[in-house]
Amino acid sequence: MALETLEGQTGKEPPQACIIVLHGLGADGNDFVPIAQELDLRPVGAVRFVFPHAPVRPVTINGGYRMRAWYDILCTDLARKEDEPGLRASLVEVQALIDREVERGIAPERIVLMGFSQGCAMTLLAGLRAPQRLAGLVGLSGYLPLAASTAAERSMANQHTPIFLAHGRQDPIVPMAGGVASRDALQALGHEVEWHDYPMEHSVCPEEIVDLNRWLLKVLKPI
Repeated sequence: MALETLEGQTGKEPPQACIIVLHGLGADGNDFVPIAQELDLRPVGAVRFVFPHAPVRPVTINGGYRMRAWYDILCTDLARKEDEPGLRASLVEVQALIDREVERGIAPERIVLMGFSQGCAMTLLAGLRAPQRLAGLVGLSGYLPLAASTAAERSMANQHTPIFLAHGRQDPIVPMAGGVASRDALQALGHEVEWHDYPMEHSVCPEEIVDLNRWLLKVLKPI
């Protein structure tokens, strides 16, 4: 494994499902541990949470300062100029996380890929291209990267995988228009998207956690 990860698990029995959570720019795997702890997934059975740390790299928009990032941010217009090599390198790393969970005995259709901001972008990039059918994709306060290549590169295995997208209406980092455009692009390709927006900035709110919890219970039905 190239990526360092943190792990947590609900319940004491062998896990029946896994949620891989990808953090945002400049954070690390610890960032979403408190959010995961607020979820109540007891009806699903034991759930393993995997929180990987993105690689440390220079980020152009931050003056080349080195921080944890799934890919470089080249300018404020996230869709106009993208770090395609960085995105594709991290795609390989995220797919390796999925493959490792399968090797550890979790069926692919019991794996949820989830991310915030940059992590949302990586979730949609890797999740739509994963060769295994996943349980669901969760994209929080982010956008669809390499959108022009999605139709040609997506895996038909995940054509009907449920997608949960949520965004803050006052988000100054990733404006909600980018989230809406991503939602519309995915729906135009026939993907099942559940959309939520909230009166918040670039963050997570209690109402969002409630909606996410309900959705996770739906896609990770008890075996």
